[in-house]
Amino acid sequence: MIPFGGSPLNRASEKRTDSNWIESRRRDPSSIVLPMWRLEPFILGSEKSGPPVELGLVRAGVVDSIVEAGALCLFLGLDGERAVFAMDVPGADDPATAGPLAGLGYFRDARVAASIVSLKDAAIIAQAKAMIDWHQRHGFCARCGAPTKIMDAGYRRLCGQCKAEHFPRVDPVVIMLATFGEACLVGRGKQFPPGMFSALAGFVEPGETIEEAVRRELMEEASVKVGEVTYYATQPWPFPSSLMIGCFAKAESRDAKVDENELAEVRWLERTVARELIEGKQIDGLRVPPPIAIAHHLIRTWALGGK
Repeated sequence: MIPFGGSPLNRASEKRTDSNWIESRRRDPSSIVLPMWRLEPFILGSEKSGPPVELGLVRAGVVDSIVEAGALCLFLGLDGERAVFAMDVPGADDPATAGPLAGLGYFRDARVAASIVSLKDAAIIAQAKAMIDWHQRHGFCARCGAPTKIMDAGYRRLCGQCKAEHFPRVDPVVIMLATFGEACLVGRGKQFPPGMFSALAGFVEPGETIEEAVRRELMEEASVKVGEVTYYATQPWPFPSSLMIGCFAKAESRDAKVDENELAEVRWLERTVARELIEGKQIDGLRVPPPIAIAHHLIRTWALGGK
């Protein structure tokens, strides 16, 4: 399974409008909360512990004082009969060093955390991080500029002035591996470290199909013309809130020219080289993304003979 997907939670969306039910579950001793600070999830135990580690889901009562002080608390769903919430812990100082969370664990960057917890816990991180990030950036109405308030357990914001409704957004992104014979096309973004290459990607534009977006992005970024486009899988990517739509694309030739406004460079990888890179071997200083990214799984599937 690709990380950030496969959530174990029942989102129980039919309960979101029942504010009394939501509040009663938040105060229920059996309910659990994932604290997030600066969009970093809480991890139980010591930073010295090696993976796998346990996601910092704490009893609701532990963080009551923080919630009552005005912290944003969102309903994520049900784990069996137990309610699960995410909480945005405010403050400039690390809350793991003082207050009710002191001594219980530590906060860690979401990418790092997702790579050291279970796949199910990584999916919870994805939902919590994307939701809290959306609320932090949408406190004011995009229509009239007035403040908005939280509704439906965090899944809607309502403008108090013009009554416009705002819902958490997800941005569709195509990420595609173009192939020609025994080679696949990868690119290095300008922000990537030296030697790091990945599948090419770009946002889907209004009025565009997935296949059209794949063809456009490959032509824009690498001047590569492709024919057949096939779907592979999707991945929630909470940085800040995208849905990565993984595809394979059949190139018509190995002609390629990088758009230097988009990428630092592009290159074709032979299947044998791609296979070794996926296995973690170093070849001429080249690297591919780790398993946390869908790009890794696209390259791996093709390198091992798929598509």
